Amino acid sequence: MSESENYSAFGKEALREPMSIIYRWLGDKIFTVIVVILGSAIILLAVGMAWVLYGEGSLALREFGFFEFLKGRTWDPAVQLKFGTWPFLFGTLVTSSIALLISLFPAVAVAVVSAEYAPKWLSNIIDNLVQLIAAVPSVVIGIWGIFVLAPWLRDVVYMPIYLWAETNAPGMMPILGNPIGYGMATATIVLSIMIIPYTTALTKDAIESVPREQREAAGALGATRWEVIRMSVLPYARGGILAGAILSLGRAIGETMAVAMLIGNKNTLPFSIFGAGATMPSVIVNEFREAVESLHLSSLMLIGFYLFILALIVNLVAAYITRKYSITGGKVV
Repeated sequence: MSESENYSAFGKEALREPMSIIYRWLGDKIFTVIVVILGSAIILLAVGMAWVLYGEGSLALREFGFFEFLKGRTWDPAVQLKFGTWPFLFGTLVTSSIALLISLFPAVAVAVVSAEYAPKWLSNIIDNLVQLIAAVPSVVIGIWGIFVLAPWLRDVVYMPIYLWAETNAPGMMPILGNPIGYGMATATIVLSIMIIPYTTALTKDAIESVPREQREAAGALGATRWEVIRMSVLPYARGGILAGAILSLGRAIGETMAVAMLIGNKNTLPFSIFGAGATMPSVIVNEFREAVESLHLSSLMLIGFYLFILALIVNLVAAYITRKYSITGGKVV
């Protein structure tokens, strides 16, 4: 190759290098702009939802006041046009909290079996079954609850307890309520089944994040397999387990169709164990189409705003726990 050709090739390479730098810089800028726009869109969407719910509920807010509406016990859209959300808030908190307590230990047990005890082929089957439960539509679970679970619970569980209490503990009758099969207890049991997959999946991820050295160190000290899990693995993964439980609580708080189909939809307090009740999502889905009065519709939208705040608080608590109990040897940071 001649000297002139070498010079020409060198010149082309020198020109190509700045162009490559410009293209990379431009590509980084475009990617950054797209990511910022998409991230901001999610934030703006959440703010917009809250703003719309607050604006649509402003009529009820002016009529009753923020705390008066929150602690009001009467919901009468037909005669008095008086609205209070405390029965629905109480029903939401009770069903969600008890459902979490019922589902937490079975969910953690399934995660431990899948991550620590089961062989690979069995672990895959367990994971697929758990994901299948999570994928079943809420309305399908509600139908199953109506035709299968509720009659079975009424005949096998509720009625024997009710008859025993009627004979031996009459003072418990108002607490138990009418065992028709559709009420707070049935809705809570179905809700606990629905949130098991979420707690299980997040708990298994937390357990699998525990370093192998953590297990080997405990085993080298003479710990049995259960002792390794109890004293080494679970404390190390507690942050992920707690965060998964609280996110499952958020899922339970917002559940609508299955609960609305099984809870009985009673709009007044007090509730009983077997008797009918209501939650914030269930009253919205049951009455939204029939809300012809502006005040009634505004009250439903204000319940939606309260539900939005409640879900936001639950998610913020989960995020805080995740940060506080980060995976750093199981220590609080």
